[in-house]
Amino acid sequence: MTFKELGLDESLLEGLDYMRFETATPIQEQAIPHILNNTDLLACAQTGTGKTAAFILPILHKLANRDSKSINTLIIAPTRELVLQIDQQIQAFAYFVNATSYPVYGGGDGQDFTEQKRAIQQGADIIVATPGKLISHLNMGYVKLDQLEHLILDEADRMLDMGFHDDIMRIVAKLPKKRQTLLFSATMPPKIRQLSKSLLGQYEEISLAISKPAEGVLQGAYLTYDTQKAQLIKKLIADKPKYKSIIIFTSTKKKIGEVVRAINRNGYEVMAVSSDLDQKERENALRLFRAKKVRVIVATDVLSRGIDIKDINLVINYDVPNDAEDYVHRIGRTARADTTGVALTLINPDDMYKFAKIEKLIEMEVMKIPLPPELGEGPTWSTKNSRGGRNHRGGNNRRGNFRKSNNRNKRTTSKR
Repeated sequence: MTFKELGLDESLLEGLDYMRFETATPIQEQAIPHILNNTDLLACAQTGTGKTAAFILPILHKLANRDSKSINTLIIAPTRELVLQIDQQIQAFAYFVNATSYPVYGGGDGQDFTEQKRAIQQGADIIVATPGKLISHLNMGYVKLDQLEHLILDEADRMLDMGFHDDIMRIVAKLPKKRQTLLFSATMPPKIRQLSKSLLGQYEEISLAISKPAEGVLQGAYLTYDTQKAQLIKKLIADKPKYKSIIIFTSTKKKIGEVVRAINRNGYEVMAVSSDLDQKERENALRLFRAKKVRVIVATDVLSRGIDIKDINLVINYDVPNDAEDYVHRIGRTARADTTGVALTLINPDDMYKFAKIEKLIEMEVMKIPLPPELGEGPTWSTKNSRGGRNHRGGNNRRGNFRKSNNRNKRTTSKR
């Protein structure tokens, strides 16, 4: 379905045409009509499916001809990176629309706080905020939300994982009871359903491919000992000169330094991104990465959600994430918006059971690729000694193909 068929405002369509957006993704096609119809919504869709635009576009449609100085829409997101991403998308889509937005997040200086206060007091149409920083402004007494019409929670599952439930409820207590509430999540655990009962009235539910990688992701894994990982990383980068944007994920900040040092010794441009850096340092690293001035970013899971960088060619998991859901979010950084990409995971013996759980979650077996001969033999794939695991042998003797994700969109829409 095209955006024009969805009945969006002509000024908004002009902006979409300028950016060469014509056809809606499944989540956009299903969510936009409900939002235009002022229905509460619980929507679950994986990263990279266009869910941010699914709620931004209908809100901008409603704001296209609005002439008011009050805050109309509040979007709450878990991280500074996601807040900035959403605000940047609003700015892009609203180029021909008379609507204003402003990001509210922590980690800046006093000047940032002053500018945020000014935007809030002047009544930007859309405020995009992290929970903690918004509460800081609310405590100052100048945030007026009595005219608010839309509340949107993005990455709601992540916010609950980060312990923001009470903050969310404190914010909601300040909002008009009569409003449209949209809850977007990448997964649908029981706590999300509990939250929806607290926040939503009569609502529609949309679920698309829960916990499945995008179909364009070509997945592979190497069975390695930790002592082989640095050499393997260097060889993977050297063997793929056409890959200009590579993200390497580690599960700890300590390992970031190990990887950066290994890559630096080969003369590659590489930067680290972790919560140890201040906001300006993180933004600078991402800016250089987007501009292709830095080829490799090494990061913790702070980047697994909340960044929107197109054309990421390769995602490497230096180690297996502790949470199977995080694997989906990590590799979701590539193959966005109907493109293709490659995701490789380095698995040591201790991580085999964790990776077996990931394979169970995504309902596919990821092909195990032989190590380059010069690195020596790697471990054999086996979860025999792990609780509930199954026994696999053969490891690096398996054929070195990639396995393409074969998930299908799971589409259900039900009235609650």
